[in-house]
Amino acid sequence: MNDTLLDLLEGNADHAARFDDRFDDVQDAQHPEAVTVCCSDSRVLQDAMFGNEDPGHLFTCGNIGNRVVQRTDAGEVVSGDVLYPLAHTGTETAVVVGHTGCGAVTATYDDLTDGISEPPGIEHCIGLLKPHLEGGVESLPDDVDRAGAINRLVEYNVDRQVEFLVESDDVGEDVDVVGAVYDFQDVYGGSRGELHVVNVDGETSVETLRAEYPDVADRVHRLWEY
Repeated sequence: MNDTLLDLLEGNADHAARFDDRFDDVQDAQHPEAVTVCCSDSRVLQDAMFGNEDPGHLFTCGNIGNRVVQRTDAGEVVSGDVLYPLAHTGTETAVVVGHTGCGAVTATYDDLTDGISEPPGIEHCIGLLKPHLEGGVESLPDDVDRAGAINRLVEYNVDRQVEFLVESDDVGEDVDVVGAVYDFQDVYGGSRGELHVVNVDGETSVETLRAEYPDVADRVHRLWEY
C-alpha cells in the first residue's frame, strides 16, 4: 500500500475520532443551510474556507470551473448535484465560488483564443464553459495582461453561473444566489484564503451591493465592472 493512501487513512482515523458524535442529529436526514459550488482545484478548501466542521451544514459540489450547468438532450439545465438540495432538502442559499488563477478558466480562455487539445473528458468540461465565457473574452480590455485577463474571467464565469441559477425555472424565487471569489494569490488584497463577494442574485455593482448588504460591505470587491 502506498504512502499517500496510508497518510489519507491516518488522517481519516483522526477525523473519525473527532467527529464520532457530530453525526447524531443527521443520521437519517439532511437539511443543509447552503449548497456550495466550488472549483475542485486542490488549493480550494471547500469546507475549510467557511470554517465548517458540522456534518449536515453544507451540501458541497465541486468540479473544474465551479459550473452549475449540465448539458442534456433537452439542452442546458442546472446540474443535478447543485439542484438536488434546492429541490429536496429545503436549502435556500446557493453559493458559487470561483478562485484566482483558475485552471479551467485559463484553459477555456486559451481554447477560445488559440485552441487547445485535451482528452475528451476535459474537453467536455471546457466545452460547458466556453459559450458562457465568450462574451467575457470579447470584452477584455486591450491592455490587460494574461494574469489579469484570467482573473477578470474568473469573476465573469462566477457571474454567468449565478445568472444561470437565477434565471432557471427549476430554482425557486426564494433561493438566494451568491457569487464569490476565493483568493489565495494576493489579487484582491486582504488575507490569503479570503472570500470576496462579487455577485448577489445577479447584482454585480460594488456600490449597490455594499449599500444593500452593509454587514459584508468590506468583503464586496470586484476587479472588473463591465
